[in-house]
Amino acid sequence: MSPDVSMIKFDGAGLVPCVVQEQDSGEVLMLAYMNRESLQKTLDTGYTWFWSRSRQELWNKGATSGHLQRVNRLLYDCDGDTLLAMVDQIGPACHTGTHSCFSNRVLIDNK
Repeated sequence: MSPDVSMIKFDGAGLVPCVVQEQDSGEVLMLAYMNRESLQKTLDTGYTWFWSRSRQELWNKGATSGHLQRVNRLLYDCDGDTLLAMVDQIGPACHTGTHSCFSNRVLIDNK
């Protein structure tokens, strides 16, 4: 039985943003977009699937690189317009080879 995804609010293009966070470290790895089909594939397979806005096609994160994301939890926010995927990341998440797409890109750091 599939979870009820009727509470997810897709935008006018049929997409919803998905923040991907590493389960163990809590590090934010990336942001990508899901459509209904990629969300269903994620639910069915337990691995992240997204919609590529540039290529206009579905993609399974890590299918060619081997850097897969196994989903532990998939949550939606209070408005139903953003998803959060808590994953076990295998290899780097970023296409540049860094662990996170947010590595070394600091605008403000008030620590």
